[in-house]
Amino acid sequence: MWQLAQINISRFVRDKQNPAHADFMNALDHVNALAEASPGFVWRLIGESNNATDIEAVPGDPRLIVNMSLWQDIAALEAFAYRQSDHLAIMRRRNEWFEKLAPAVALWWVKAGHRPDVAEGMAKLALLKDSGPSAAAFTFQTRFATPA
Repeated sequence: MWQLAQINISRFVRDKQNPAHADFMNALDHVNALAEASPGFVWRLIGESNNATDIEAVPGDPRLIVNMSLWQDIAALEAFAYRQSDHLAIMRRRNEWFEKLAPAVALWWVKAGHRPDVAEGMAKLALLKDSGPSAAAFTFQTRFATPA
């Protein structure tokens, strides 16, 4: 059995603790709880703060934050990411808080039970950037089916 892994990264335009980010930071627990309650949700990366904003994705880049999760399939992740109203409300404001990064999202299939770490996720983003979408790392726009 396979599950869909996703990583998305963002880099704050200011220090993480800047009061300008309060709306984003204050919404994390609520939005993460909605994700966990969503059909098809399997797992998410959590640091000491009940989210992943305290996990250092790239040493020496404290403004970069990472989010990783596992879902039963693309449809489940897509329903949460693009149709969950509270998540969308935060996403619509992302330009207030974050720099534009490309690629910022990578998807890939993992065997059920595997929990990818940040290094694996960052490697998938690098692969996507260097080689474009493939079965090893892809996007919502260029999808690859579950392995046989």
